[in-house]
Amino acid sequence: MSNRSVTRAEYCVIACADAWRGNGEVLASPMGLVPSVGARLAGRTFSPDLLLTDGEALIVGPDGTTEGWLPYRQHLTMVTGGRRHVMMGASQIDRFGNQNISCIGDWEQPTRQLLGVRGAPVNTLNNPVSYWVPKHSTRVFVERVDMICGVGHDSAAAAGPSATRYHRIPRVVTDLGVLDFATPDRSMRLASLHPGVTADEVREATGFALTIADDVPYTREPTAEELGLIREVIDPKGTRNREVRV
Repeated sequence: MSNRSVTRAEYCVIACADAWRGNGEVLASPMGLVPSVGARLAGRTFSPDLLLTDGEALIVGPDGTTEGWLPYRQHLTMVTGGRRHVMMGASQIDRFGNQNISCIGDWEQPTRQLLGVRGAPVNTLNNPVSYWVPKHSTRVFVERVDMICGVGHDSAAAAGPSATRYHRIPRVVTDLGVLDFATPDRSMRLASLHPGVTADEVREATGFALTIADDVPYTREPTAEELGLIREVIDPKGTRNREVRV
């Protein structure tokens, strides 16, 4: 295994992998290169019961071995039953975790059309949903999203118990650090910084006031086993570096 220092992309992989720590036998649905490497790493190490898909209809193990069949109708049943933990992207996300992947600007005449709402509302109200943002900036972390796709804590609370019962946003991972909602009002806070990043950098790249402690910890270091798996087994071609180039 190479002895060169841990890269920012590898810290991001570790932070994403830890999102599935302790989840048990659930379907991991990572969206993005870094989350995909993270999910496979989690499955090969501390979350051996984790299930993944090939993106079509097969359940595969962390090593790519086919373990089962999951046609789309059964996939939807799993979603509504909460046996899934998604890591989605976000074109916009606000202080309470409301996420937008649909459009930028006013709904009646948006300046940019994006993916559309897709399954974001059902995901966020039925199973844990974390987020991956490869470029932490004020364009993504906004005071108020232009359209709510993924449901945040304040929106779920306003909708009542039917919306809050299974609503959970474990973490938001970016190229600068890890954020969560472990605050009294369930607003976003800085949970950890990736080594080499300062709290001021995160503050300047965020379009709203984050909760930031005086002494924010760093994202944990990968073990030698984890680093070897990332570099030599799971992602030997370095696809992770396409999303995080620092």
